[in-house]
Amino acid sequence: MHQDLIYLDNNSTTPLDHRVLEAMLPYFNDMFGNASSTHNFGLKIKKAVQESREKVSALINSEEKEVVFTSGATESTNLALKGLAFDHSKGKKHIVTLKTEHKAVLDTCKYLESIGFEITYLPVNIDGLVDLNLLRENLRKDTLLVSIMLANNETGVIHDIELISRLTRDAKVFLFCDGTQAVGKIPVDVVKLGIDLLAFSAHKFYGPKGIGGLYINNDTIGTKLSPLIHGGGHEFGVRSGTLNVPAIVGFGMASFLASKEMSVNILNIIKKRDFLENELLAIPKSFVNGSINQRLYNTSNICFPGVDANVLIGQLKNVALSNGSACTASLIEPSHVLKALGLSDELANSSIRFSFGKQNSYDDIAKVIQLVKRKIQF
Repeated sequence: MHQDLIYLDNNSTTPLDHRVLEAMLPYFNDMFGNASSTHNFGLKIKKAVQESREKVSALINSEEKEVVFTSGATESTNLALKGLAFDHSKGKKHIVTLKTEHKAVLDTCKYLESIGFEITYLPVNIDGLVDLNLLRENLRKDTLLVSIMLANNETGVIHDIELISRLTRDAKVFLFCDGTQAVGKIPVDVVKLGIDLLAFSAHKFYGPKGIGGLYINNDTIGTKLSPLIHGGGHEFGVRSGTLNVPAIVGFGMASFLASKEMSVNILNIIKKRDFLENELLAIPKSFVNGSINQRLYNTSNICFPGVDANVLIGQLKNVALSNGSACTASLIEPSHVLKALGLSDELANSSIRFSFGKQNSYDDIAKVIQLVKRKIQF
Protein backbone atom coordinates (compact mmCIF):
# COMPACT_ATOMS: atom_id res chain seq x y z
CA MET A 1 0.00 0.00 0.00
CA HIS A 2 1.19 3.53 -0.73
CA GLN A 3 3.04 4.74 2.34
CA ASP A 4 1.10 7.99 2.76
CA LEU A 5 -2.34 6.61 1.91
CA ILE A 6 -4.96 6.22 4.61
CA TYR A 7 -7.35 3.69 3.16
CA LEU A 8 -10.89 3.75 4.58
CA ASP A 9 -12.74 2.27 1.61
CA ASN A 10 -12.53 -1.38 2.60
CA ASN A 11 -16.13 -2.15 1.62
CA SER A 12 -15.06 -1.37 -1.93
CA THR A 13 -12.06 -3.68 -1.83
CA THR A 14 -9.33 -4.69 0.61
CA PRO A 15 -5.55 -4.91 0.29
CA LEU A 16 -4.25 -8.40 -0.45
CA ASP A 17 -2.92 -10.07 2.69
CA HIS A 18 0.78 -10.87 2.14
CA ARG A 19 0.17 -14.46 3.31
CA VAL A 20 -2.47 -14.84 0.62
CA LEU A 21 -0.03 -13.60 -2.03
CA GLU A 22 2.65 -16.03 -0.82
CA ALA A 23 0.20 -18.93 -1.12
CA MET A 24 -0.74 -17.88 -4.66
CA LEU A 25 2.69 -17.28 -6.18
CA PRO A 26 3.71 -20.93 -6.86
CA TYR A 27 0.55 -21.42 -8.94
CA PHE A 28 1.59 -18.71 -11.40
CA ASN A 29 4.95 -20.38 -12.08
CA ASP A 30 5.95 -23.91 -11.05
CA MET A 31 2.43 -25.19 -10.33
CA PHE A 32 0.87 -23.86 -13.53
CA GLY A 33 -1.11 -26.96 -14.53
CA ASN A 34 -4.77 -27.25 -15.47
CA ALA A 35 -6.88 -28.57 -12.58
CA SER A 36 -8.99 -30.56 -15.06
CA SER A 37 -6.05 -32.47 -16.56
CA THR A 38 -5.90 -36.17 -15.67
CA HIS A 39 -2.09 -36.56 -15.57
CA ASN A 40 -0.27 -36.56 -12.23
CA PHE A 41 0.72 -32.91 -12.51
CA GLY A 42 -2.91 -31.92 -13.15
CA LEU A 43 -4.06 -34.04 -10.21
CA LYS A 44 -1.71 -32.12 -7.90
CA ILE A 45 -3.33 -28.89 -9.03
CA LYS A 46 -6.77 -30.41 -8.58
CA LYS A 47 -5.84 -31.30 -5.01
CA ALA A 48 -4.88 -27.66 -4.31
CA VAL A 49 -8.28 -26.56 -5.67
CA GLN A 50 -10.02 -29.14 -3.49
CA GLU A 51 -8.14 -27.97 -0.38
CA SER A 52 -9.17 -24.39 -1.13
CA ARG A 53 -12.79 -25.43 -1.61
CA GLU A 54 -12.64 -27.05 1.83
CA LYS A 55 -11.38 -23.80 3.39
CA VAL A 56 -14.00 -21.66 1.63
CA SER A 57 -16.86 -24.01 2.53
CA ALA A 58 -15.67 -24.18 6.15
CA LEU A 59 -15.91 -20.38 6.35
CA ILE A 60 -19.67 -20.49 5.66
CA ASN A 61 -20.34 -23.98 7.15
CA SER A 62 -21.42 -25.60 3.90
CA GLU A 63 -20.62 -28.90 2.21
CA GLU A 64 -17.63 -28.65 -0.14
CA LYS A 65 -19.72 -29.70 -3.14
CA GLU A 66 -22.10 -26.81 -2.45
CA VAL A 67 -19.50 -24.12 -3.30
CA VAL A 68 -19.06 -23.15 -6.95
CA PHE A 69 -16.15 -20.90 -7.90
CA THR A 70 -17.00 -17.86 -10.05
CA SER A 71 -15.24 -14.65 -11.11
CA GLY A 72 -16.80 -12.74 -8.21
CA ALA A 73 -20.01 -11.84 -6.43
CA THR A 74 -21.55 -10.10 -9.45
CA GLU A 75 -21.29 -13.27 -11.52
CA SER A 76 -22.49 -15.33 -8.55
CA THR A 77 -25.53 -13.07 -8.22
CA ASN A 78 -26.34 -13.34 -11.91
CA LEU A 79 -25.90 -17.11 -11.83
CA ALA A 80 -28.13 -17.44 -8.78
CA LEU A 81 -30.98 -15.23 -9.95
CA LYS A 82 -31.00 -16.11 -13.64
CA GLY A 83 -30.05 -19.74 -13.08
CA LEU A 84 -32.95 -20.21 -10.67
CA ALA A 85 -35.38 -18.24 -12.83
CA PHE A 86 -34.49 -20.20 -15.97
CA ASP A 87 -34.54 -23.62 -14.35
CA HIS A 88 -36.90 -23.60 -11.38
CA SER A 89 -39.66 -21.14 -12.19
CA LYS A 90 -42.25 -23.71 -13.36
CA GLY A 91 -44.90 -21.03 -13.62
CA LYS A 92 -43.59 -19.04 -10.65
CA LYS A 93 -42.73 -15.67 -12.12
CA HIS A 94 -42.68 -13.43 -9.04
CA ILE A 95 -39.52 -12.24 -7.23
CA VAL A 96 -39.32 -10.08 -4.10
CA THR A 97 -36.30 -7.90 -3.31
CA LEU A 98 -35.42 -4.63 -1.57
CA LYS A 99 -34.84 -1.15 -2.94
CA THR A 100 -31.52 -1.06 -1.06
CA GLU A 101 -29.97 -4.09 -2.74
CA HIS A 102 -26.70 -3.84 -4.66
CA LYS A 103 -26.96 -2.94 -8.35
CA ALA A 104 -25.85 -6.48 -9.22
CA VAL A 105 -29.18 -7.66 -7.82
CA LEU A 106 -31.33 -4.73 -8.96
CA ASP A 107 -30.03 -4.70 -12.54
CA THR A 108 -30.40 -8.49 -12.82
CA CYS A 109 -33.98 -8.16 -11.56
CA LYS A 110 -34.64 -5.47 -14.17
CA TYR A 111 -33.42 -7.89 -16.84
CA LEU A 112 -35.70 -10.65 -15.52
CA GLU A 113 -38.57 -8.13 -15.57
CA SER A 114 -37.86 -7.50 -19.25
CA ILE A 115 -38.39 -11.20 -20.07
CA GLY A 116 -41.64 -11.65 -18.20
CA PHE A 117 -40.91 -11.90 -14.48
CA GLU A 118 -42.71 -9.66 -12.00
CA ILE A 119 -40.47 -8.01 -9.41
CA THR A 120 -41.65 -6.45 -6.15
CA TYR A 121 -39.13 -3.90 -4.82
CA LEU A 122 -39.92 -3.49 -1.13
CA PRO A 123 -39.11 -0.28 0.76
CA VAL A 124 -37.09 -0.28 3.98
CA ASN A 125 -37.57 1.60 7.23
CA ILE A 126 -35.49 4.67 8.09
CA ASP A 127 -32.96 2.36 9.78
CA GLY A 128 -32.49 0.44 6.53
CA LEU A 129 -34.21 -2.72 7.77
CA VAL A 130 -37.13 -4.42 6.07
CA ASP A 131 -40.51 -4.73 7.79
CA LEU A 132 -40.98 -8.50 8.12
CA ASN A 133 -44.77 -8.17 8.13
CA LEU A 134 -44.56 -6.31 4.83
CA LEU A 135 -42.32 -9.04 3.44
CA ARG A 136 -44.76 -11.74 4.56
CA GLU A 137 -47.67 -9.88 2.96
CA ASN A 138 -45.85 -9.79 -0.38
CA LEU A 139 -45.16 -13.54 -0.59
CA ARG A 140 -47.59 -15.12 -3.07
CA LYS A 141 -48.31 -18.55 -4.46
CA ASP A 142 -46.39 -17.63 -7.61
CA THR A 143 -43.38 -16.19 -5.71
CA LEU A 144 -40.24 -18.01 -6.79
CA LEU A 145 -37.58 -16.17 -4.86
CA VAL A 146 -36.77 -13.58 -2.23
CA SER A 147 -33.46 -11.74 -2.67
CA ILE A 148 -32.23 -9.88 0.43
CA MET A 149 -28.60 -9.07 1.19
CA LEU A 150 -26.99 -10.07 4.45
CA ALA A 151 -25.19 -6.75 5.01
CA ASN A 152 -25.55 -3.53 3.06
CA ASN A 153 -22.43 -2.28 1.31
CA GLU A 154 -23.15 1.41 1.96
CA THR A 155 -24.62 1.51 5.47
CA GLY A 156 -23.42 -1.82 6.83
CA VAL A 157 -26.99 -2.61 7.97
CA ILE A 158 -27.38 -6.34 8.71
CA HIS A 159 -30.72 -7.97 7.89
CA ASP A 160 -32.11 -10.73 10.11
CA ILE A 161 -31.70 -13.45 7.51
CA GLU A 162 -32.50 -16.23 9.97
CA LEU A 163 -35.97 -14.77 10.59
CA ILE A 164 -36.47 -13.98 6.92
CA SER A 165 -35.61 -17.57 5.94
CA ARG A 166 -38.33 -18.89 8.25
CA LEU A 167 -40.84 -16.81 6.31
CA THR A 168 -39.55 -18.02 2.95
CA ARG A 169 -39.43 -21.68 4.03
CA ASP A 170 -43.00 -21.53 5.34
CA ALA A 171 -44.09 -20.02 2.02
CA LYS A 172 -42.06 -22.56 0.00
CA VAL A 173 -40.05 -19.73 -1.56
CA PHE A 174 -36.31 -19.80 -2.29
CA LEU A 175 -34.01 -17.32 -0.51
CA PHE A 176 -31.00 -15.81 -2.26
CA CYS A 177 -28.64 -13.75 -0.15
CA ASP A 178 -25.93 -11.37 -1.33
CA GLY A 179 -23.33 -12.06 1.35
CA THR A 180 -20.54 -10.04 -0.26
CA GLN A 181 -20.04 -7.58 2.60
CA ALA A 182 -20.57 -10.14 5.36
CA VAL A 183 -18.60 -13.27 4.46
CA GLY A 184 -15.10 -13.10 5.92
CA LYS A 185 -16.02 -10.23 8.26
CA ILE A 186 -18.69 -11.73 10.51
CA PRO A 187 -19.67 -15.36 11.23
CA VAL A 188 -21.86 -16.65 8.39
CA ASP A 189 -23.45 -20.08 8.85
CA VAL A 190 -25.60 -20.95 5.84
CA VAL A 191 -27.25 -23.85 7.68
CA LYS A 192 -28.26 -21.76 10.69
CA LEU A 193 -29.36 -18.87 8.48
CA GLY A 194 -31.45 -21.12 6.23
CA ILE A 195 -30.09 -19.72 2.97
CA ASP A 196 -30.66 -21.44 -0.39
CA LEU A 197 -28.15 -19.41 -2.43
CA LEU A 198 -25.33 -17.14 -1.21
CA ALA A 199 -23.00 -14.95 -3.29
CA PHE A 200 -19.64 -13.74 -1.97
CA SER A 201 -16.25 -12.51 -3.13
CA ALA A 202 -12.64 -12.95 -1.95
CA HIS A 203 -11.46 -9.36 -2.43
CA LYS A 204 -13.76 -8.08 0.32
CA PHE A 205 -11.70 -9.91 2.97
CA TYR A 206 -8.06 -9.55 1.90
CA GLY A 207 -8.16 -12.07 -0.93
CA PRO A 208 -7.56 -11.57 -4.66
CA LYS A 209 -9.93 -9.88 -7.10
CA GLY A 210 -11.51 -11.92 -9.87
CA ILE A 211 -12.59 -14.86 -7.73
CA GLY A 212 -15.83 -15.43 -5.85
CA GLY A 213 -18.17 -18.14 -4.74
CA LEU A 214 -21.77 -19.20 -5.01
CA TYR A 215 -23.17 -21.43 -2.30
CA ILE A 216 -25.91 -23.66 -3.67
CA ASN A 217 -27.95 -25.52 -1.07
CA ASN A 218 -28.02 -29.03 -2.53
CA ASP A 219 -30.96 -30.05 -0.32
CA THR A 220 -33.29 -27.28 -1.52
CA ILE A 221 -31.91 -26.23 -4.90
CA GLY A 222 -30.20 -29.47 -5.92
CA THR A 223 -27.80 -29.41 -8.85
CA LYS A 224 -30.36 -27.94 -11.25
CA LEU A 225 -29.25 -24.36 -11.68
CA SER A 226 -29.24 -23.27 -15.29
CA PRO A 227 -25.64 -22.25 -16.15
CA LEU A 228 -24.80 -18.90 -17.73
CA ILE A 229 -21.54 -20.21 -19.22
CA HIS A 230 -21.52 -23.47 -21.19
CA GLY A 231 -18.60 -25.59 -22.30
CA GLY A 232 -16.85 -28.40 -20.46
CA GLY A 233 -19.15 -28.83 -17.49
CA HIS A 234 -16.68 -27.57 -14.89
CA GLU A 235 -17.78 -26.73 -11.33
CA PHE A 236 -20.40 -29.47 -11.07
CA GLY A 237 -21.81 -28.50 -14.46
CA VAL A 238 -22.87 -25.07 -13.24
CA ARG A 239 -19.96 -22.88 -14.38
CA SER A 240 -17.75 -24.00 -17.26
CA GLY A 241 -14.24 -22.72 -17.88
CA THR A 242 -10.65 -23.49 -16.94
CA LEU A 243 -10.28 -22.84 -13.23
CA ASN A 244 -8.38 -19.76 -12.06
CA VAL A 245 -6.11 -21.79 -9.78
CA PRO A 246 -3.92 -19.00 -8.32
CA ALA A 247 -7.01 -16.99 -7.36
CA ILE A 248 -8.77 -20.07 -5.97
CA VAL A 249 -5.74 -20.85 -3.80
CA GLY A 250 -5.75 -17.22 -2.63
CA PHE A 251 -9.48 -17.45 -1.91
CA GLY A 252 -8.83 -20.54 0.20
CA MET A 253 -6.05 -18.88 2.19
CA ALA A 254 -8.09 -15.71 2.73
CA SER A 255 -10.98 -17.86 3.99
CA PHE A 256 -8.68 -19.78 6.33
CA LEU A 257 -7.23 -16.54 7.75
CA ALA A 258 -10.69 -15.01 8.14
CA SER A 259 -11.90 -18.04 10.09
CA LYS A 260 -8.84 -17.91 12.32
CA GLU A 261 -8.56 -14.14 12.90
CA MET A 262 -12.14 -12.84 12.63
CA SER A 263 -12.78 -12.38 16.36
CA VAL A 264 -9.55 -10.40 16.82
CA ASN A 265 -10.31 -8.22 13.77
CA ILE A 266 -13.80 -7.46 15.09
CA LEU A 267 -12.49 -6.31 18.47
CA ASN A 268 -9.75 -4.14 16.97
CA ILE A 269 -11.79 -2.52 14.24
CA ILE A 270 -14.92 -1.72 16.24
CA LYS A 271 -12.87 0.37 18.68
CA LYS A 272 -11.48 2.45 15.82
CA ARG A 273 -14.90 2.92 14.24
CA ASP A 274 -16.32 4.09 17.58
CA PHE A 275 -13.37 6.47 18.03
CA LEU A 276 -14.06 8.06 14.64
CA GLU A 277 -17.81 8.28 15.21
CA ASN A 278 -17.50 9.81 18.67
CA GLU A 279 -15.31 12.56 17.24
CA LEU A 280 -17.11 13.26 13.96
CA LEU A 281 -20.61 13.17 15.42
CA ALA A 282 -19.57 16.18 17.51
CA ILE A 283 -19.88 18.15 14.27
CA PRO A 284 -23.25 19.96 14.49
CA LYS A 285 -26.20 18.25 12.76
CA SER A 286 -24.12 15.22 11.68
CA PHE A 287 -25.72 11.78 12.03
CA VAL A 288 -25.21 8.11 11.15
CA ASN A 289 -27.23 6.71 8.25
CA GLY A 290 -28.99 3.41 8.95
CA SER A 291 -29.24 1.27 12.05
CA ILE A 292 -26.56 1.92 14.67
CA ASN A 293 -27.18 -1.36 16.48
CA GLN A 294 -27.69 -3.79 13.61
CA ARG A 295 -24.75 -3.16 11.27
CA LEU A 296 -21.25 -4.28 10.34
CA TYR A 297 -18.61 -3.33 12.89
CA ASN A 298 -16.37 -1.85 10.18
CA THR A 299 -18.86 0.53 8.54
CA SER A 300 -19.87 4.06 9.43
CA ASN A 301 -21.96 6.07 6.97
CA ILE A 302 -22.14 9.65 8.26
CA CYS A 303 -24.15 12.55 6.90
CA PHE A 304 -22.69 16.06 7.25
CA PRO A 305 -25.60 18.33 6.22
CA GLY A 306 -24.55 21.23 4.01
CA VAL A 307 -21.27 19.57 2.99
CA ASP A 308 -20.69 18.35 -0.58
CA ALA A 309 -19.27 14.87 0.05
CA ASN A 310 -17.67 14.63 -3.41
CA VAL A 311 -15.81 17.90 -2.90
CA LEU A 312 -14.69 16.89 0.59
CA ILE A 313 -13.44 13.50 -0.59
CA GLY A 314 -11.52 15.23 -3.41
CA GLN A 315 -9.87 17.59 -0.92
CA LEU A 316 -8.57 14.74 1.23
CA LYS A 317 -5.67 13.94 -1.09
CA ASN A 318 -4.18 10.94 0.74
CA VAL A 319 -7.39 9.52 2.20
CA ALA A 320 -9.53 6.97 0.36
CA LEU A 321 -13.21 7.33 1.22
CA SER A 322 -16.52 6.75 -0.57
CA ASN A 323 -19.91 8.41 -0.82
CA GLY A 324 -21.62 5.35 -2.30
CA SER A 325 -20.98 2.03 -3.99
CA ALA A 326 -17.71 1.71 -5.90
CA CYS A 327 -19.56 -0.39 -8.46
CA THR A 328 -21.56 2.66 -9.49
CA ALA A 329 -18.83 5.25 -9.02
CA SER A 330 -19.19 6.36 -12.66
CA LEU A 331 -22.72 7.53 -11.96
CA ILE A 332 -22.92 11.04 -10.53
CA GLU A 333 -26.21 10.70 -8.73
CA PRO A 334 -27.40 10.37 -5.12
CA SER A 335 -27.08 6.94 -3.52
CA HIS A 336 -30.18 4.83 -4.17
CA VAL A 337 -29.60 3.19 -0.77
CA LEU A 338 -29.65 6.44 1.18
CA LYS A 339 -32.64 7.72 -0.77
CA ALA A 340 -34.50 4.51 0.12
CA LEU A 341 -33.81 5.36 3.79
CA GLY A 342 -35.71 8.62 3.22
CA LEU A 343 -32.81 11.02 2.71
CA SER A 344 -33.20 13.91 0.29
CA ASP A 345 -30.81 14.20 -2.66
CA GLU A 346 -28.96 16.92 -0.77
CA LEU A 347 -28.48 14.84 2.38
CA ALA A 348 -27.53 11.76 0.38
CA ASN A 349 -24.87 13.84 -1.40
CA SER A 350 -23.62 15.04 1.99
CA SER A 351 -22.93 11.51 3.26
CA ILE A 352 -19.60 9.70 3.44
CA ARG A 353 -18.95 6.01 4.03
CA PHE A 354 -15.98 5.18 6.24
CA SER A 355 -15.22 1.46 5.93
CA PHE A 356 -12.39 0.14 8.07
CA GLY A 357 -9.90 -2.68 7.59
CA LYS A 358 -7.47 -4.59 9.78
CA GLN A 359 -4.57 -2.51 8.44
CA ASN A 360 -5.93 0.80 9.81
CA SER A 361 -4.17 2.24 12.86
CA TYR A 362 -5.37 4.67 15.54
CA ASP A 363 -2.97 7.23 14.04
CA ASP A 364 -4.76 6.81 10.68
CA ILE A 365 -8.13 7.47 12.28
CA ALA A 366 -6.87 10.45 14.29
CA LYS A 367 -5.47 12.05 11.12
CA VAL A 368 -8.73 11.53 9.23
CA ILE A 369 -10.73 13.04 12.08
CA GLN A 370 -8.44 16.07 12.11
CA LEU A 371 -8.59 16.49 8.33
CA VAL A 372 -12.37 16.17 8.10
CA LYS A 373 -12.94 18.61 10.94
CA ARG A 374 -10.53 21.09 9.38
CA LYS A 375 -12.22 20.90 5.95
CA ILE A 376 -15.67 21.26 7.47
CA GLN A 377 -14.22 24.09 9.62
CA PHE A 378 -15.40 22.62 12.88
